[in-house]
Amino acid sequence: MTRRIAAAVAATVLSAAGVAAVLTSSAIAGPPPAPEGDLVAALSRDLGLTPDQARTRLAREARATRVDHDLKARLGATYAGSWLDKDAALTVAVTNAAQIQAVKDAGATPKVVKRSQIQLDALKAKLDANKDVPAGVPAWYVDLPSNSVVLLARDLGNAKAFAKASGLDEADVRIEASTEDPRPLIDVIGGNAYYMGGGGRCSVGFSVNGGFVTAGHCGTSGQSTTQPTGTFAGSSFPGNDYAWVRVAAGNTPRGLVNRYPGTVPVAGSTEAPVGASVCRSGSTTGWHCGTIQQRNTSVTYPQGTVSGVVRTNACAEPGDSGGSWISGDQAQGVTSGGSGNCSSGGTTYFQPVNEILQAYGLQLVTSGGTPTTPTSPTTSTSNPGQTTWQPGATYAIGSLVTYDGVGYRCLQGHTSQTGWEPPNVPALWERVG
Repeated sequence: MTRRIAAAVAATVLSAAGVAAVLTSSAIAGPPPAPEGDLVAALSRDLGLTPDQARTRLAREARATRVDHDLKARLGATYAGSWLDKDAALTVAVTNAAQIQAVKDAGATPKVVKRSQIQLDALKAKLDANKDVPAGVPAWYVDLPSNSVVLLARDLGNAKAFAKASGLDEADVRIEASTEDPRPLIDVIGGNAYYMGGGGRCSVGFSVNGGFVTAGHCGTSGQSTTQPTGTFAGSSFPGNDYAWVRVAAGNTPRGLVNRYPGTVPVAGSTEAPVGASVCRSGSTTGWHCGTIQQRNTSVTYPQGTVSGVVRTNACAEPGDSGGSWISGDQAQGVTSGGSGNCSSGGTTYFQPVNEILQAYGLQLVTSGGTPTTPTSPTTSTSNPGQTTWQPGATYAIGSLVTYDGVGYRCLQGHTSQTGWEPPNVPALWERVG
């Protein structure tokens, strides 16, 4: 996914606290209970499914995620994204009809489209590059099922002007009327997650080696935390919305997420496809589920625009910021901001977790106690300040790589694929040597 998106610091925060074990070790007694019953109950409640339908959906989504991951690597530059329908059936879009049979053989439904995912991301990148976002333009994203870039607008005139000023033709973007009015979701009253020095409460995202990740708008580098005690070791907002907190001795990170009550285990961080169910944990509203609507979304808060976040139809409220998003047992991201609430419903955005791990060189702590990390590129021996590009690696904005002896700088955060080599995708890589 390209660059990741965030929310803000001073006004309101959605902290979805997931990791119960980020607290002291005494907070968890014994092994974590099996999560299936609670997952099924939450999906049944929030998606309107029967328990049997929820179990069937979870199984289908797990299979579809594996198929999509394999096809993405095989299809290379012809890959145009994927999504699940309401029954969790996987569709994979391609730009070359010659790939139809390969998609069918893998068990997915093919769809031939005009633009590849690389081309869609390049169009969206033009909007991301325009920092002069007018009022009434809350968000924009790559919409894979329609093979287009969508610009949401409370003010249609401003949205059209913004698209034109960004260098997009009318055929390049679809403008949709929207009532969204996203805001950063920091709650400055007390709660049961973690607290920032100087006031305010957010939620833990996921445990990592030495601490936990959370939203960048929750605190700035060097700021202290309590319950657990620690210090923000890194923070980025706006542009991104991620941070990590290094905890003090006596706090034990665990690979768990609070499901209010009980916990669910974290086994890894494989990205789920568009359309997949996803559940959120936060210190204000607890455990709520929805589906992934779009990836590679840019959202504008009063403090600025954040790019590369994931848009969902799950609800959240102030105080949930920074909290966990999980699909099955796979970590997805941390709560950024959104619109609405958990009484009437709303739209919530989360910052993908793999970009945070890559940006700070962190390892995710899993339920087995083994730290894991997204695939990392190897260090170049000829250029010690750079790494050698390779497929399947997660690159953050600003990452430096070499490819065929030439240096490149990453322009948009993403997970690399065969066919996306730096010389082939100027939207993702800038030549620097």
